[in-house]
Amino acid sequence: MFTSVILAAGMGTRMKSEMPKVIHRVCGKSLTGWVIDASKKAGAKSVLAVVGHKADMVKETLGDVCEYALQSEQKGTGHAVMQAADFIKAHKGAVVILNGDTPLITADTINKAISYHTSEGNNATVITAILDDAMGYGRIVRDENGGVLRIVEHKDASDEERKINEINSGMYVFDSDSLIDALGKLTPNNAQGEYYLTDTLEILLSQGKRVGAYAISDNDEIRGINDRVQLWEAERIMQERINRMHMKNGVTIRLPETVLIESDVEIGSDTVIGPNVEIKAGTRIGKNCVIGEGTRLDKAIIRDNVDILKSVILSSQIDEGTHVGPFAYVRPDCSVGKDVKVGDFVELKNSNIGDGTKISHLTYIGDSDVGKAVNFGCGTVTCNYDGKHKYRTTIGDNCFVGCNTNFVSPVKVGDNAYIAAGSTITEDIPSKTLSIARARQVNKDNWTDKRK
Repeated sequence: MFTSVILAAGMGTRMKSEMPKVIHRVCGKSLTGWVIDASKKAGAKSVLAVVGHKADMVKETLGDVCEYALQSEQKGTGHAVMQAADFIKAHKGAVVILNGDTPLITADTINKAISYHTSEGNNATVITAILDDAMGYGRIVRDENGGVLRIVEHKDASDEERKINEINSGMYVFDSDSLIDALGKLTPNNAQGEYYLTDTLEILLSQGKRVGAYAISDNDEIRGINDRVQLWEAERIMQERINRMHMKNGVTIRLPETVLIESDVEIGSDTVIGPNVEIKAGTRIGKNCVIGEGTRLDKAIIRDNVDILKSVILSSQIDEGTHVGPFAYVRPDCSVGKDVKVGDFVELKNSNIGDGTKISHLTYIGDSDVGKAVNFGCGTVTCNYDGKHKYRTTIGDNCFVGCNTNFVSPVKVGDNAYIAAGSTITEDIPSKTLSIARARQVNKDNWTDKRK
């Protein structure tokens, strides 16, 4: 077990945003949210985020998934970790220091770094990467036994040191007691007047303690996000990870480079995802579904064997064997039953639709409770709003609704009722009743000639 401290206090001016950098999103989750998740998946017993710039906004975004410490003034990485001193003291053992703007770090890498730290008996371990081009990065200078002698910044490095291609990622594993001792000895003796976390390594080395370095295998994991271009690059990498994970779990994704699937999405095996599909966080999709081209799902619950094409479904549930689309719009709080047809240009809102019902095309059903095996003709509308209040329509089982019917809510229709095409229903209809609510047709002979 270990604890995790995540540095998330910076402003991120290069993002050119009113929001703090660390709450910008990659695949539906904030940058720091990804780092917190990686820590917890790795087994962190406690996680603390050091927040600063617009701290309240950061806390609101992250929620109660971690503890917090405030860095009211940004005086360097060492100063940020100082704000977590009480947290670190309260949790003995290994403490992992991570950055809130490196969303690609994985639980596997965190665990491997901790295992290396423990097996080597290190007091501190630097997580490093080996780059083809290390320009601008701090270099890791090792001794003959592989331990870390020092970290030298690029601008201060000699020509020989600049040939080193192992760089500091800014992430570390410390023994908590050693870290607390070194933090107490930090001084801001530099041109910026800041406390650097890297100085703790020199303090530990001067005390004869062991500092090691663990080189990661995937350099993408240390990518920091400083501007919108880097945000896009990280999202591209994360999206490929997510899509590959679903494909390895038995999901077919056609043209995966066009498919956007956010974090925290579940998809059952043998489901097929078509091109240009967007699936937002919180969506659950069952087995043997077809999510066709151009579909958008947001917090949708899709049961097994559902077929959806070019449609939008928001915060609603679609039961087994139902067909939706093309061009259907299912707004929040809908529950659609089994073997239902929701056809082209159908809009549902805050409604319950019973099993076997057919809503084939050009229909709006809002604030309604619809029974089983109802057939809606083209152009049906539930008139649920009188300008001030919303009202519900209730339609029983096995009803037949003719084309161009208007239901003026609130109104109730009993089981097995028939409604003639073109009717405007303003009163309740009893069961097994034919309702005709339209003016009698009148033909006026020679009316056109008279009008002329």
